[in-house]
Amino acid sequence: MNNNKIGIFDSGVGGLSVWKELIKSLPYESTIYYADSGNCPYGTKSQEEVIELSKRIVEFFVKEKVKLVVVACNTATAAAIDYLRQNYDIPFVGMEPAVKPAALNTKKGIVGILATEGTFNGRLFNETTEKWASDIDVEIQVGKGFVELVEDGDLVSEHAKEVVKKVLSPLLEKGIDQLVLACTHYPFLYESIKAEIQNSQIEIINPAPAIVSRIKSLLEETNSLISETVETTYEFYSSGTVDVMKSLVHSIYPDIKAEFSSKLL
Repeated sequence: MNNNKIGIFDSGVGGLSVWKELIKSLPYESTIYYADSGNCPYGTKSQEEVIELSKRIVEFFVKEKVKLVVVACNTATAAAIDYLRQNYDIPFVGMEPAVKPAALNTKKGIVGILATEGTFNGRLFNETTEKWASDIDVEIQVGKGFVELVEDGDLVSEHAKEVVKKVLSPLLEKGIDQLVLACTHYPFLYESIKAEIQNSQIEIINPAPAIVSRIKSLLEETNSLISETVETTYEFYSSGTVDVMKSLVHSIYPDIKAEFSSKLL
């Protein structure tokens, strides 16, 4: 058993959608979360920029002696995880675009993928699509404005609903029956997305539970899983303001005891 923390990072607060599932499934694990909100969004940055930002965060985690790093950002996974695995002797778990379950579950043969430009341009998305959805109509759509909404804590306002409607309209017109939220920020807009698709038979896929299942398996393989009651700690850092992060964390677990700090790397 390894009592060291699990490190989790994202371009901002979106990775809290993964943290939420992790704490639910692995309640005895302590975590340290870094939101690079000061440099958000990552989706429009070059691969070199995302690698450099990811390196800084991982160096911080190394100093904190984390036992595993979760790259809870689809864009950072696409751009940097190969580099990170080659250069750091720590297990890494990245985000999968969830094309596979969408392709397997579709009845109409038309699936929609919401993601950032960085994810769509990455090797992982293209390889996964080729492997699992070569005979499926895969409609891709950049969730323009979605990350900014979540970073502002603007999740269900009329403005948020208008942004969601504009982004989803092309996918709905195509007749999709699966909608993959391939950015960790997007699940926080679930209510606005659900309101827009209303009573349609579209299944919304959040990859986070599957990622946490992979985390658990990896911890078990390395004999690092904490499976008994221990004192857990939750630390949250941001390169920007911590206000939205604190609000989201307490909306997920109102009574949680956690530390929040701004920290530039």
